[in-house]
Amino acid sequence: MKEDGAAATAADVARLAGVSKWTVIRAFKTDGRIAEKTRRRVLDAAATLNYQPNLLARSLATRRTHQVAILVDDFDNPYKLPTLKRLTAGLQREGLLAFLVNINDDFTHSVALSNAQQRRVDSVVFFGTAYDPTAASAQILRSSSQPTFVLARESAHDTLPSVFTDPVHGVTELAEHVYERGYRKPVFVAGPPPAATPLGRRRQYQKFWKARGLETLPEIRVNVYDYKTACRVIGERFESDPQIRACDVLLCENDILALAALDVVRYDLGLKVPSDVAVVGFDGIDLAASGSYRLTTYRQPFQEMVDELIEMITERKPARRLVLRGEAIIRSTT
Repeated sequence: MKEDGAAATAADVARLAGVSKWTVIRAFKTDGRIAEKTRRRVLDAAATLNYQPNLLARSLATRRTHQVAILVDDFDNPYKLPTLKRLTAGLQREGLLAFLVNINDDFTHSVALSNAQQRRVDSVVFFGTAYDPTAASAQILRSSSQPTFVLARESAHDTLPSVFTDPVHGVTELAEHVYERGYRKPVFVAGPPPAATPLGRRRQYQKFWKARGLETLPEIRVNVYDYKTACRVIGERFESDPQIRACDVLLCENDILALAALDVVRYDLGLKVPSDVAVVGFDGIDLAASGSYRLTTYRQPFQEMVDELIEMITERKPARRLVLRGEAIIRSTT
């Protein structure tokens, strides 16, 4: 701040540091080409004058806000917050700020996407499970001027870039494992519809077991990724459905459903795992590895997914549909 109380400008910093105004501007850019000694002199002068760049003015000039909108709809899913931590940290290292939008009944995906477009964010990332991927894709392709990406699930449209884990590889690894262990009466524990990636897991499990003589794969449907809800629904189905009670392995769409299934089977039904009923998850969350669960699961490559997404957002790599492989983690529940 200057002696007269007015806010300092880039020109004021330039005069104090003995450089040009454009050198001041470059000094505050993460990718600005400037000698470190000169950058230090500029930053010291800026600190003396309590100067900060006007990002709003810069965004008007460059037509870039350096903000990325991340649309999330299921914060209860345990893998979401660690992945958001990775994503936001990675964006900040690139000089980008995450604009997090909580999708709920009062703020739908359609409204959120429109709101992000009006705020002129540089990119939009869909990181959710409950929205209709076909409808969302249609809205994006029809009206979005910002690059838009889908993280951790398959896009419903080939031209909408997405980074996700290969459901064919993941499910095949787990299904072959339980089949080799002698399990022959599977039940699939599904999450909320409609969701392209979970449907991919369900489809692959159905295909695997049909090839081995099981025409219809029995299913328990849990309409929300919530531990308490999953415990209640799984327990009710075991009580009411003889086919479910006869199963010898629960193939769960993700780890949170698997952890609920484990607790119901062991503590509510008094069955032994894996001798009476085996349980398999998908995601590889930290809690699944704890001594209380030791869950067999498939670990998704979340860090690699985040890294690849940031490469696309920053345009160092072309935006595209990218399918990655994780790894099966075999533990004591199978």
